[in-house]
Amino acid sequence: MAESVSLVAQERKDHGTRAARRLRRQGQVPAVVYGHKEATVSITVPGDELAKAIRHGVRIIELKQNGATQTALIKDLQWDPLGHDILHVDFTRIAADERVELPVRIELRGIAPGIAAGGVLVQPLHELTVECLATAIPDSIRVNISNLQLDAAIHVRELTLPPGVVVKGDPEAIVVQVQPIAAEPEAAGAPTESAEPEVIGRKEKEGEEGE
Repeated sequence: MAESVSLVAQERKDHGTRAARRLRRQGQVPAVVYGHKEATVSITVPGDELAKAIRHGVRIIELKQNGATQTALIKDLQWDPLGHDILHVDFTRIAADERVELPVRIELRGIAPGIAAGGVLVQPLHELTVECLATAIPDSIRVNISNLQLDAAIHVRELTLPPGVVVKGDPEAIVVQVQPIAAEPEAAGAPTESAEPEVIGRKEKEGEEGE
């Protein structure tokens, strides 16, 4: 299950693009905290510590501010165009006994025998939206493909899920399948001789000469 980490949050008074850039230069990431019918609060959190937590798959953050601690879920991240730096983060307050809905990545395990039989592995879904307790968010949904044969597929309804985890969406959706490799198109044959194409206007011209 996903772990949680603690981050020291500071109140953010300045807003706008220039203020956000200045905060990021200081190693802080602008953020907001909302939910549980409480006011939305603008804060900053340490950029390096947040990035490290995200790299380790952490979804729950214990935000410490002014001697108080509140548990929050990383709801949304805004990255720079190159995907290197975090520009902004949204936190939503949660309780330990609260059920949350969020995307979880799919992790394939094993080697599909259908590949050796001449197929290619196709994975239409790379993550699933699930509902579960905030304290029981899975790191990933593991899918065993060790028995996946040629022309076979694994659907959402066939997945083995951790206790208390429910997948939202179409149960008939295909998670992964092995499809036959498309046959190479036949090479075009040599061009065949054809009758001389009719030249538009030739008959009219010949007729004119005969007059």
